[in-house]
Amino acid sequence: MTAATLSTTLNPDEAEEFRARCREFLAVHSVGKGRRDIAAAKEFQGKLAEAGLAGLTYAEEYGGAGLTLEHERIYRQVAQEFPAMTGELVISQGMCLPVLNEFGTEEQKRRFMPDNISARTVWCQMFSEPGAGSDVASLQTRADRDGDEWILNGQKVWTTLAHVSDYGIVIARTDPEQPKHAGISMFIVDLKAPGVEIRPIHQIDGGRHFNEVFFTDARIPADWLIGEYNNGWRQATAMLMYERVAIGSMGAGSISQPMYEILRDAAESSGKLGDAVVRDQLMKIYAMETTKSLVAMRTRAELKAGKAPGPGGSLGKLFGSVIGWRFREIALEIAGPGSIAWDPANPKGDNLMITMLNSIQAAIAGGTDEIQRNIIGDRVLGLPRDISVDTKVPFKDLKVGTQRGS
Repeated sequence: MTAATLSTTLNPDEAEEFRARCREFLAVHSVGKGRRDIAAAKEFQGKLAEAGLAGLTYAEEYGGAGLTLEHERIYRQVAQEFPAMTGELVISQGMCLPVLNEFGTEEQKRRFMPDNISARTVWCQMFSEPGAGSDVASLQTRADRDGDEWILNGQKVWTTLAHVSDYGIVIARTDPEQPKHAGISMFIVDLKAPGVEIRPIHQIDGGRHFNEVFFTDARIPADWLIGEYNNGWRQATAMLMYERVAIGSMGAGSISQPMYEILRDAAESSGKLGDAVVRDQLMKIYAMETTKSLVAMRTRAELKAGKAPGPGGSLGKLFGSVIGWRFREIALEIAGPGSIAWDPANPKGDNLMITMLNSIQAAIAGGTDEIQRNIIGDRVLGLPRDISVDTKVPFKDLKVGTQRGS
């Protein structure tokens, strides 16, 4: 599939025909919430692939539909009218899949992408470590070459959905003699392989979404290296940008206000919808989410024009976090303790609480708010960068994370 194919504009009849096809499929299969249900998400995605509506812009030889970005835009628009079914696949398909497509070898793409697109396999991203969170380049997980394999040792943490994933994309240090942003490589790792231990982290909302992952002499085939040896920071940066676009432009087919709708329902249930102050607060959230949707649509339009994700993706990601902060303030004012604790017999309270607690993740996942502001200041606004004194120091000599230097 060529760039020209991607940029093809559909005529009105073609667009309407595809729109009707999407709506017909979704009316039958998008019948519940797949946000927290990996089995439902996989089943839905499999049916989507069977219908030729999965991986719309990816080449057919890699399991995609070989269609245009205009097709993807139409699908996103129509999907906004139906319950979201694939929230649990955002990392697998919104982050891992485009990295495989951009940096994978021909053999890797033909082997792994079809199963990812159809959700026969689920993938996770493995970056953060106990001593390398926002400063991911301080990672200490090691990958050492041993003949036709790499031997992986170390620990990752906060790995979303690792416990239900088949593969992970991991970055590891392959040369500690180089500065911390160099000497890093990216790999595919089989999470069912010997030497891989996954420990779920229990969350306050009762979920087990995140995990610790330990590697003890886990072996990776040599040809599962993604991109260039010792140049993994380039791929990692690209993956983070895909992540910020995926988070910041989720559901970017049209304008939507999901948090406003939750707060409106809570205000109605508590009898506060007629309160002038509450109504003013609700309209602020409504306006903020509308603005976020417009920013997300612009980001998607840039992708449609063939641009790779850039630092502008941090704008939508950061604004989503800001909305989360405001959402929590308003929810506490409207529902009080009911915004964080609920009666199981009250499903609306359940929805409010889950959204309330999960909104906190938005300030951390994909890079903290502080990191996003640094990226926007440096790479969008052109402001001076923070002073860095370790850019040329070999990693083995740094006192970072749990490493105390030689």
